[in-house]
Amino acid sequence: MRVKNSKLWLGGAGLAVLLTGLTGVGMTGKGGMAFAEKEGADKAATAAAPQDPDSVSISAEQAKQVKVANVTTRSFAPKRDAVGYIDFNQDRNVQVFSQYQGRVRQVLVKAGDDVRKGQHLFSIDSPDLVQAESSLISTAGLLALSDKTLERVRKMQAVQAAAQKDVEQAISDQQTADASYKAARDAVRIFGKSDADIDAIVASRKVDGELWISSPSAGRITARNVAPGLLVQPGATPAPFTLTDLSVMWLVANLQEADIPSVHIGAPVKVSVLAWPGRTFGGEVSYIGESIDPNTHRIMVRSNIRDPHHELKQQMMATFVIGTGKAVASPAMPVSGVVREGDGTMTVFTTADGLKFTRHHVQVGMVDSDYAQILSGLKGGEKVAGDGALFLSNALALQQQ
Repeated sequence: MRVKNSKLWLGGAGLAVLLTGLTGVGMTGKGGMAFAEKEGADKAATAAAPQDPDSVSISAEQAKQVKVANVTTRSFAPKRDAVGYIDFNQDRNVQVFSQYQGRVRQVLVKAGDDVRKGQHLFSIDSPDLVQAESSLISTAGLLALSDKTLERVRKMQAVQAAAQKDVEQAISDQQTADASYKAARDAVRIFGKSDADIDAIVASRKVDGELWISSPSAGRITARNVAPGLLVQPGATPAPFTLTDLSVMWLVANLQEADIPSVHIGAPVKVSVLAWPGRTFGGEVSYIGESIDPNTHRIMVRSNIRDPHHELKQQMMATFVIGTGKAVASPAMPVSGVVREGDGTMTVFTTADGLKFTRHHVQVGMVDSDYAQILSGLKGGEKVAGDGALFLSNALALQQQ
């Protein structure tokens, strides 16, 4: 019986617990049903609220990855991009030759030296100069003799010791000697001798056949092909020296046929080279070719590029931009904020608070200095996403899934 009574007591306790549990379950189930009904109503209200398909919101932490910029007004000039190479300005490139044959005696400069106009470059022993100086000395002696003869004959005529014909002959000889002397001086002057040098030769009566070759202009020696002892001749190649003015270089490029109408002489040019990243060199178009290359169907365009510090080198590869029209003022924004969609359209994201961004379709024109010209779709003063615009585009795409 104890066992039964015990069993009966346990059964009563279990029943009490069971009833309590059932009561609790009933209460909990009723509350759960109420919560579920409220959550469903909230979801239904949210689904019913209209969502802008072109807007996306991000958190403050995500906003740190997006750089906001203002739409500004900038000037954009029509231009054409091309690739070319740097070359010496052949209009200022001079090959220095000796005008006379001779053997090189001295060389005073080397490749890379900057020289001024009239500076001595090298000298030669010139047989032609020796002959001219010898003629100068001999004619100077004849002139001095004829002057003394004429003076003596006139003195004799004064005392009636000379005939008139002797006086006339002496005058003729003196005039001939004077003309020969002047011609000899001019012949020596052709070799670059000054009047002081010529007077010194006459006074010393010594012949020096050293002929100096001077620089015809200021510039830099870009090539040297001469050494002491070498025989040089007029016009013989290669030239002993090549002299170039490096303050203005050439940029040579080939443009497409379609670009010909938009390029003209004097158009501004901006040049960039790999050796000087981030820098540009200015110039202008100086020549447009007269014929099209039959193989590439391109036309040669040459520009004069200012290089006062001699930083550009011959045969450097260069990219350049040719201005083809007048600049116009347009709304502009960082080009990093323009997103190209899959269908080829361009979009940007505007914002008021830096957390909610709205997509807009825009028409993009020219790009200059990392800024894109906005032809339509934006107004000046609006705030747009710069760096991080692609992140916003991806976030908007995920939101619409």
